[in-house]
Amino acid sequence: MNSVKIKICGITNPIDAHQAVDAGADALGFVFYKNSPRCVSANVVKSIIANLPPFVLPVGVFVNEDAATVRTIMDDCGLAFAQIHGDETADFCEGLGRPVLRGIRLRDQNTLMAMAEYKGRARVRAFVLDAFSDTAYGGTGKTADWTLAKEAAQSFSFLLAGGLTPDNVQEAIQQVQPYGIDVSSGVEASPGKKDPAKVQEFIQAAKLNSN
Repeated sequence: MNSVKIKICGITNPIDAHQAVDAGADALGFVFYKNSPRCVSANVVKSIIANLPPFVLPVGVFVNEDAATVRTIMDDCGLAFAQIHGDETADFCEGLGRPVLRGIRLRDQNTLMAMAEYKGRARVRAFVLDAFSDTAYGGTGKTADWTLAKEAAQSFSFLLAGGLTPDNVQEAIQQVQPYGIDVSSGVEASPGKKDPAKVQEFIQAAKLNSN
């Protein structure tokens, strides 16, 4: 099994960004959704990205934002991917004209059928599979349905998110075998502030299991 890719999401400050990179993160996520406790301004993100080493992918997380705003923020900040995590359609993702990670909340078999609509779209490079919630678009800390995710892994390339922690990430990788993993609340001291020890422990556990 190839080494799993690791994305640390909900980064809000330079210290957390550099600690995540030093610990071995492959990608960092920055949330632009105003209702999130991890929302961060474009100016802050731009300054963080300007000081990242090469080959660490910066990802912007957007929820039901208009396409022009997404494009402007991506270009101004130097974001590599737009993680589209709301109710946006496949046509919206394609029309964005930028590389997309499509966030999907796993609910049931119908979710997998809905994912097929995005497959083959040039702009949708992969998915982020999160736990289903009626009340939030992500970042809930709820664990995704690993059985459903494992089924999705037969047809789709994705990052597994939802309720991952240093304690369960090895088991998640073994069961689901995703392309990558995505963590936010599972390595936090408080919403929007990472715990460096948890970040390091999480990444070490994930890499231990996937080499």
